[in-house]
Amino acid sequence: MLKAKGNLLVGQSGGPSAVINSSLCGIIEEAIKKEEIGEIIGMKNGIQGLLKEDLIDLRRQNPDVIKGLKRTPTMALGSCRYKLKEQEYDDILKIIAKYNIRYFLYIGGNDSMHTTHEIGRLAKEKGYELYVIGVPKTIDNDLLHNDHTPGYGSAARYNAIMATEICMDTISLKYIEVVKVVETMGRNSGWVTAATALAGKYSPHLIYIPEIPFNAEKFLNDVKTVYDYQGYVVIAACEGLKNPNGSFVAAFQSKMNIDPFGNPELGGLGQYLVDLIVQNLGLKTRLDKPGTMQRSSGSAISKVDADEAYMVGAKAVNLAISYITDKTVTLVRTSNSPYSCETGLANLEDVAIETRKMPPEFIKKDQNNITKAFIEYAAPLIGCPIHDYVELADIKPKL
Repeated sequence: MLKAKGNLLVGQSGGPSAVINSSLCGIIEEAIKKEEIGEIIGMKNGIQGLLKEDLIDLRRQNPDVIKGLKRTPTMALGSCRYKLKEQEYDDILKIIAKYNIRYFLYIGGNDSMHTTHEIGRLAKEKGYELYVIGVPKTIDNDLLHNDHTPGYGSAARYNAIMATEICMDTISLKYIEVVKVVETMGRNSGWVTAATALAGKYSPHLIYIPEIPFNAEKFLNDVKTVYDYQGYVVIAACEGLKNPNGSFVAAFQSKMNIDPFGNPELGGLGQYLVDLIVQNLGLKTRLDKPGTMQRSSGSAISKVDADEAYMVGAKAVNLAISYITDKTVTLVRTSNSPYSCETGLANLEDVAIETRKMPPEFIKKDQNNITKAFIEYAAPLIGCPIHDYVELADIKPKL
């Protein structure tokens, strides 16, 4: 057991979310209470900043600023997408020892969990006492062993609001702009795209996700069927749509940027679908692409999401000072009605292995929309109702 108190190091990594700073707030506020923890140190721009010893004192920040993190989107410490080279792990451990770091907390997704696991493994091999804990974060909602991930609820809320207003806009212009295509984020799973179904009666008529291989002929038939029935169509499509052979549908659209972990930066899917509709169906079609706003909109923060992000951050501190290591906090749903959730625990290595995709029961049999089971799963995560808009009744005037 640790004979003297040590310092805590925390960083943020990967893509931002609306509530990742809430996890940071939970970590700082909980760590301040613990006598086992000396200094609370933040690494600026994740593991890449740690290599440069670009560090910040978090214990001596203004308490009101720390509290304000819970309502502040994106990443207060900054982020990175950096894959450590083999020799750099030794450099990292030397810096950790230099600052007497005994508790290492990293907030991120799959790749961040892998980095955290490797740092913990090396520390153990070298006989350095270090407790490493992963703190889950991703709007993609694709971490294994989690009912859902912090960041998803707010991204889902944003997409539900966006879908509502795009659908209303399309209804208003049904004789002018008859088809709208909305390109949503998501590399290998359709959780973010599926959230557009939370718009209720204003949800997209067609929703396409990577779990279902894309078929252009079926897609065009779906669009024509909806258009022939009501005269306008709203479509939500995930940027990560794949062909039956596993390649990205829009890979040919442009040369994709690839991050150090081999993940492509996607784009172009929406315009491809627009062109497909115009060329084959001759319908006036418009593209809406909210882009990174889906993950970092402070105006769409879900209180449920923010509270749970704080909870996993605080839990990570308590795990670390209890001499637990090489684990990640998870979220476990204990009830759906009324909704309740608590923290769980999983091995870092297990969470880093692969992504969690949407289960078949969340996807309609015709493979172009989302089921009621998904709505019941996701609705509690976005918090309070997203709108109370009204519509005029279709009452015909008297002659």
